[in-house]
Amino acid sequence: MLIGRDRERERVGGVLEGARSGRSGSVVIRGEAGIGKTSLIDRIAADAEDMLLVRGAGVESETELPFSGLHLMLYPYADRFDALPGQQAAALRSAFGLASGQVSDRFLIGAATLTLLSELAADRPVLCLVDDAQWLDPASLDALLFAARRLGADPIAMIFTVRDAAVPFPDHGLDVVRLEGLDRATAQDLVDAHAPGLTVPVRERLLDEAGGNPLALIELASALQSQEARHAGPLPVGGQVAGRVQEAFRHQLAQMPEATRLLLLVVAADGTADLGVVLRAAETLGLSAADLGPAEEARLVVLDGTEVRFRHPLIRAVTYQNAAHHQRIAAHGALARTLDGDEHADRRAWHLAAAATGPDESVAAELERAARRAGDRGGTAAVAAAYERAARLSTDAEGKARRLVHAARAAYDAGRPDSATRLAEEAAHLTGDDAVIAEATFVRAQVAYERTSPAADAELALEGAALIVDGDPEQAVSMLTEAVWCARDAGAHDLVGNAVELLRKVRVPAGSAKALVVGGLIAYGRPPAEGVPSMRAFVEAARAGDVDGLVERVIAGYLGLITADDRAATALLDDLAAETRAQGALGWLPYVLEPLAIGRLLLGDLHGAESAAAEGLSLAADLGMDMQVTALQCVTVRMESDAERSRSLAPDVLRRAELMPTNAALASWGLGLHDLADGHAESALEHLDAVCSGPARHDVMIRAVPDHAEAAVRAGRPDLARTHLPAFEAWAAATSFTALVSRCRALLAGDDAEEHYRTALSLHGDRAYDAARTRLLYGEWLRRRRRRTEARAELTSALDAFDRLGAERWAERARAELEALGDRPAARAGDADPLKRLTPQELQVVRLAATGLSNREIAAQLYLSPRTVGHHLYKAYPKIGVTRRMELARLVSVI
Repeated sequence: MLIGRDRERERVGGVLEGARSGRSGSVVIRGEAGIGKTSLIDRIAADAEDMLLVRGAGVESETELPFSGLHLMLYPYADRFDALPGQQAAALRSAFGLASGQVSDRFLIGAATLTLLSELAADRPVLCLVDDAQWLDPASLDALLFAARRLGADPIAMIFTVRDAAVPFPDHGLDVVRLEGLDRATAQDLVDAHAPGLTVPVRERLLDEAGGNPLALIELASALQSQEARHAGPLPVGGQVAGRVQEAFRHQLAQMPEATRLLLLVVAADGTADLGVVLRAAETLGLSAADLGPAEEARLVVLDGTEVRFRHPLIRAVTYQNAAHHQRIAAHGALARTLDGDEHADRRAWHLAAAATGPDESVAAELERAARRAGDRGGTAAVAAAYERAARLSTDAEGKARRLVHAARAAYDAGRPDSATRLAEEAAHLTGDDAVIAEATFVRAQVAYERTSPAADAELALEGAALIVDGDPEQAVSMLTEAVWCARDAGAHDLVGNAVELLRKVRVPAGSAKALVVGGLIAYGRPPAEGVPSMRAFVEAARAGDVDGLVERVIAGYLGLITADDRAATALLDDLAAETRAQGALGWLPYVLEPLAIGRLLLGDLHGAESAAAEGLSLAADLGMDMQVTALQCVTVRMESDAERSRSLAPDVLRRAELMPTNAALASWGLGLHDLADGHAESALEHLDAVCSGPARHDVMIRAVPDHAEAAVRAGRPDLARTHLPAFEAWAAATSFTALVSRCRALLAGDDAEEHYRTALSLHGDRAYDAARTRLLYGEWLRRRRRRTEARAELTSALDAFDRLGAERWAERARAELEALGDRPAARAGDADPLKRLTPQELQVVRLAATGLSNREIAAQLYLSPRTVGHHLYKAYPKIGVTRRMELARLVSVI
């Protein structure tokens, strides 16, 4: 019976109604133990007979088994796996042990879960219920939460129940319904229904103590009534509600025969609810099925066909906690002996570990094999748990250290930085092996990037690399790559220099991929005239496929932007994004999309830049990648489509990016450009001077110097305009990117500027955005000299280009200049440019659809459901004036 939850049922019912109408939704129902979460979702399930029910539950004893929770929910639909994209289907089969093979990215299972739920929803709306989600194995929880956050136009409702516990539940981005205690009148009705014989004083004290918790009200009322009937004193009260309920359950367990209590312990230790497994294990302890009888009569357990379950999880907890240590060992040992065969290898290993009374190398080896199997399936949290337990059972310090460092690496990969640091530090203290210490230091370095700063990461990576420069040069290069790039993010030039010096000492085979990486990074540390050729060679090697490693190719993309090799860099990053999607490497995609968005910005593809940044931001937020969210938001501030949004976003972004000066400089550059376009020269100069004087001034931000010069001239400070020009001219000479040098010279030349403007326009080539900015300045210069016809031509050309590119603020400035000439150019309608009418997500979908990909193929690339892709296209078609998919092909050249 469910009483007193009308408001909560209405809120959750709204999610179901949305799903029925084709609008997905997710909600987390939170509350203390016994507050009625399961009863609420039982009623919700009963009210949703028209929907396909996909139900699962977390099991505390199975948190170490990767994908055990997801397997329970989705295995019945294994016949639908063939409908999934190839990578996703293979990943799900591997996760469920249906096929061999490695899962390339732990987030790929989440994408497969999303697609499978969408596939099931094609038949009828889906209700996905997950009870006790706080006890789901981490791999299953990650997959389900990813799906919940990425659902869109799908008839799917996802509901999680979560017990308030010490371990935080990651419910960010999801609606939360909190269940509180029942009001006193409702609580009294519940007590009277279950224990009508209680005296008034006892009932009133019970109502005071239970705090409206339904389970406490029912269990304590029944226990108190039973005691009153026997003229015994009431149960002791006081303490937390869950503690009082547990005490009631302990009281019930104490009434059970000893054999029954031992058999219940086997049920609690097993956790699978498989009656056959429990009874076979029980037989080895001299027990039989008859021993379950008293527990069933007392409603401590429920038997349902081939399953045996505790009526409430707290009963299981009490059963296990109350047992003596030797009894637990016996129960786990019995289960280990029962679970033979390869299909039970992981469970057997964990039961053997629970039954171990001291270090045991054979059990440690079993757990290590379980860790490797979990790694193949993409269960990184399970890998960490298995390696750590194996380490605790190791018989020698070196073996323990080796297993601990594996556990640390897996914990980091699973997004558990605190555990990773603790395990890495312990491993390093146990051994004198340089390789193990170096790997432990590398793990600590990568955690430091998120927890402390990129500079801290660089320092630790340098420390680790120094240990293995001779012993393992290839791994040393990987660590030094991290050191250089994190030092670059931190604007720490001294650390860049230290890493480059160490790279010079590394001995790797000439012409190898690692040698190319070493050459590119050493070149990054040199002055432009010396470094540009080698950096560009590294970019070309990466494009040719001679550089392996995703990190190294992302860095190659950045080096292309730093050396003004924008088209090569953007082409490389476009290919890398496609490859990352094809491989299902979701966790890497936001790192690729960041420089891709910057590259598109620098090429003047403002719509494409916005689309890449929006996709990266959405994915990074859904995956919990906080630092990458900040980095991509810095790119977003640099976007030119919405200056007001950039200005409102900037203070918080710059605060969070304080320890990432290179990213912060990109945001400040954006603020300077917004002010410059709006005619606020003084504030523009302030932002841009900080960029050009800051620690990132020799990176991509060297390209902000022409904007700084323009702001200084407009602010009446030509002396400041010359401050950073020598460095920019040296860089431009090395990169052959000299058009903007001529523009800067024009700004400072006064009456002699025309030759410089014409030179700049002749050098811009196909860089439409840069050319439009130069034409705007040239047109303004011509207007001030009353050369109206020539000014009108340049300004009109600039206006057309800005309108076409979506640079609205610059278009307004060009329009204002034309009005000053007496022209009245019509304000371009907001929907005149088809691309400007699309949201970033719609633009991304249209780009892919225009290449001939199906909705299912697009969904696989963008990690959305096919139905959501169809919804975006449905909304996009009328905006861009097409009615059929084949018409999108004509947009390819425009997009």
